[in-house]
Amino acid sequence: MASSDLEDLCCHINTKISTIKKTLQLRNMGQEPSLKSVLCKIGHEMFLLSGLLNKMEIEVEHQEKLKNSLKEMQESIERDYNEAQHLRENIPPHLPKAIPKCTVGLTVKSEEQSKVAEPECVKKPTKEPKFIKEAPLITAQEFEGVPAYMRGRLTYDQINGVVQDLNKAVVSKYKILHQPMKSMSSAVRNLYHRFLEEETKDTKGDKLTTCLPHERRVTVNVTIKCCKDLGEFFVVEADIKDFTQLKVDKRFHSILNILRHCHRVREVRGARLVRYVIC
Repeated sequence: MASSDLEDLCCHINTKISTIKKTLQLRNMGQEPSLKSVLCKIGHEMFLLSGLLNKMEIEVEHQEKLKNSLKEMQESIERDYNEAQHLRENIPPHLPKAIPKCTVGLTVKSEEQSKVAEPECVKKPTKEPKFIKEAPLITAQEFEGVPAYMRGRLTYDQINGVVQDLNKAVVSKYKILHQPMKSMSSAVRNLYHRFLEEETKDTKGDKLTTCLPHERRVTVNVTIKCCKDLGEFFVVEADIKDFTQLKVDKRFHSILNILRHCHRVREVRGARLVRYVIC
């Protein structure tokens, strides 16, 4: 056996002997009357210290849970902040606008009610703002839903740019149709007559916004919807060229396919014309 092993063994045995001696000394001290009170106090303090350590352990666990909760909250706030920052940096230039609803309800139940209602129709101003239907812009969600083969390299802004140009052409056209004949120049009058010639039985409407004639002693319950009674609002390629800077080319027709897919326009063909009707 090596000398280092003997030294380690001797050191271990001496340590055990020293521990036994200290234990015997402490046991003998506990039997002395003068030291019993001190040992009792030490025991009591040890008991209080143990309780304090237990409370501290519970508090540490509570603080650990609170720290984890705050960490999760911080991560959630950071995610929300990043999403809000992304939305702020990527606000779409075009936002959909609400479609105006024009519904007029007319109910005449007796001769007396028709007599009261008749002066109201007469008092209405002759120059009311005329309703012109416009196509709402494509939303980002609708754009994402367009098939990839149909969308190609077209962008969201390009599609909504065409929607705005179509609305511009529709508004320009129907402002002329609502204009009094006496105020028209010869060029505008020619456009007016062309617009009328382009109407078909599928696009014509009553174009009436005044009150209905009254029939006495007859009960009438009528609901008028603007788009139906005013006919279809449409433009042709000539209108697009006259009122906008839009080029009627292959890209334009590709965008029209997307607008038909998103139910913004539809086509009515006849008399060698393609009419782009606002849905």
